[in-house]
Amino acid sequence: MNCIGIEIGGTKLQIVLGDGVSGIQRRVRLDVQRGKGAEEIQSQIESVLDQLVPDGSAKAIGVGFGGPVDRVAGRVHTSHQVSGWSGFGLVEWLEKRYGIPVALENDANVAALAEALFGVGKDKDIVFYITLGSGVGGGLVVHKKLYHGAVPGEVEVGHLRLDRNGTSLESCCSGWAVDKRVREAIQQERSGVLFDLAHGAQSGEARYLAPALALGDDTAKRILHDIADTLAFGLSHVVHLFHPDIIVIGGGLSLIGAPLAVATAAELPKHLMQAFVPGPTVALAHCGEDVVPLGALALARNRLSI
Repeated sequence: MNCIGIEIGGTKLQIVLGDGVSGIQRRVRLDVQRGKGAEEIQSQIESVLDQLVPDGSAKAIGVGFGGPVDRVAGRVHTSHQVSGWSGFGLVEWLEKRYGIPVALENDANVAALAEALFGVGKDKDIVFYITLGSGVGGGLVVHKKLYHGAVPGEVEVGHLRLDRNGTSLESCCSGWAVDKRVREAIQQERSGVLFDLAHGAQSGEARYLAPALALGDDTAKRILHDIADTLAFGLSHVVHLFHPDIIVIGGGLSLIGAPLAVATAAELPKHLMQAFVPGPTVALAHCGEDVVPLGALALARNRLSI
């Protein structure tokens, strides 16, 4: 039973074919031309789907969208990267065009589902996923099903407040926040491995943390500790509310690798009530770039069982 999985992001469009169980059979990946808006992406989707399943053999479509959506109404709230998506009835458009059921979720929820079904959380009952990218998002999967709050609620962990002044987890642990932290650090300490790697970079300074850590750079170590401690404090609220079996870290910052998961796991217990110590396992996501397409396929398969 073939399904279609679609990832609509701010920089890439991925459309895959699979059964939602055994993985991806075919894949098309395209760059998103932001300046051409949502209509261009819609044209790309139509062109790819007409080629990928010309015989109409696919039974359902799952979509992971990079931005807030109304999953019940099947509508996009907005995209923070591409104009023209606000209020668009994505589910209605695809269902009319292809005549098959369509399910829509934000990309963090879809990624959470993939990690719970196919990734590091596949043997766990309660999986919390946090993505550390340009923003910070999250998803909760309970017994292989996505958790949803009352509409329009989702697991928006990035908007969790760390103090009464409104400091959010996203403002401290997103990719852009860590980029800023690296820039500030190398301006103050104009020597060392991290300085040599990141000095002169125009953006994306966080990507230099992993190689600097591998070479034992002290500045990189301090930044990692700050990130891990703040992240652990934010995640302690998740543990106190939901007590997941595992916390999965994904997104671009997860490319820091094992040091990020290890440091976060080490900091987490000090923020927990004693009865919850040592807390859940903290692990890096395993599905990589396939995380949203795989989750979208599972979403499509689940749509058929409703």
